Amino acid sequence: MTRCDGWSGGWRPAAVVFDCDGLLMDTEPCWTVAEREVFARRGLPFGVEQKELVIGRSIEQVGVAIAGHLGEPAAARSLSAELLGLVTEVVTRQAQAMAGAHALVELVRNAVPVAVASNSPRALLDAALARGGFAGTFGVSVAADEVAEPKPAPDMYLTACRRLGVDPAHTLAFEDSATGTRSARAAGVRVVGVPSLPDRPLDADLVVGSLLDPELTAWIGTWTGSWTGSWTGSWTGSRP
Repeated sequence: MTRCDGWSGGWRPAAVVFDCDGLLMDTEPCWTVAEREVFARRGLPFGVEQKELVIGRSIEQVGVAIAGHLGEPAAARSLSAELLGLVTEVVTRQAQAMAGAHALVELVRNAVPVAVASNSPRALLDAALARGGFAGTFGVSVAADEVAEPKPAPDMYLTACRRLGVDPAHTLAFEDSATGTRSARAAGVRVVGVPSLPDRPLDADLVVGSLLDPELTAWIGTWTGSWTGSWTGSWTGSRP
């Protein structure tokens, strides 16, 4: 990580909103299993190009994307339903919490209110949180089927901030995908990016390799005390 002064002067969030899939929960392999099966049923390969097509999107958006890729736009709804059934089964059976997720969430919860905002529908979000041991952790949670437009629209973050009672400008998001990062930025929320595809950079304010990043946890540890130093990290934004 390179030194920067992007958040020097004492900025810290009044609340934090976490993404779920690929950020708190290692569900991307589960999604990949389900997505690969959808393609395999049609005799088609599934690789990096196809994964980039769907990562971070809501189940409806994924259905539209796959249908377009297959040249079958009318099949979007049925593809979404097929994929949702497959991924729910896999998540419920084998999804695990990301390394460092529980410790980081607890560290943040000790300092500021927290929420989770996921592009998964409510049933799948609850299944993932329960499987990972996060049930009851978040007083505020927002699912894709509870807003007018899912990520990358700002609705999910604006809804989470409203329910938390905080200004988006005073809120920090944790995201792993470009879709989620765009959503947070559109809502005026600062973003820590933890890329689930390491070779695909995120347009986040701060980018770290994992939730275990020691400088990240050290910075969060200052939120409950007086802050006199400067953050050192990979600053990519221009906000003060």
